[in-house]
Amino acid sequence: MDTRTTNSLTTMLQRAAATALLLAAVGAGAQDGAGEPAKPAGHGVTTIPALDVPRYMGPWFEIAKFPNRFQAKCVADTSARYALRPDGRVEVVNRCRLADGQIEEAVGVARQVGETSSPKLQVRFAPRWLSWLPFVWGDYWVLDLDDAYQLAAVGDPAREYLWILSRTPAVDPAAFEALMQRLRRQGFDMDRLERTVQNAP
Repeated sequence: MDTRTTNSLTTMLQRAAATALLLAAVGAGAQDGAGEPAKPAGHGVTTIPALDVPRYMGPWFEIAKFPNRFQAKCVADTSARYALRPDGRVEVVNRCRLADGQIEEAVGVARQVGETSSPKLQVRFAPRWLSWLPFVWGDYWVLDLDDAYQLAAVGDPAREYLWILSRTPAVDPAAFEALMQRLRRQGFDMDRLERTVQNAP
């Protein structure tokens, strides 16, 4: 096995481990960023009413996120591209720029939980032969999405993870602040939010 293959396998296993830690934290009632006991998983966290999955497909730029272990090496230009697969699931391609200027890419798959309009999905980046294990799937809930499908907030019911995504590398400040206020009302600790550097014009 060459170095590149080894590094790729290591990265995938790290992501699987991060997902396992997330699910363990949900079950254990993790602490939130302010040091107060976290609300029960899903308590007060609401999603959008319905998700038009085909319309959601395509490129998204990461505008901000809660820092997490599996993106620790990303310094800029983080993006995601979603595409429908013939089996009804969604191909997920995440990319980011590392400190040395190289682009890292991770390919995963997402599945809906519930009806075809469900805004609750699960994503995995572990090898396919591990997909039968429940801990390799992480929650991907669409919490907020404008009518034009241009600005979205994605997180999990334990409020451990949060991503702000946009169709463009920059967003209107007023729209961004309004979204922040809505997420605060859902109990997210917005002091944890970290803006993402986007170098695209």
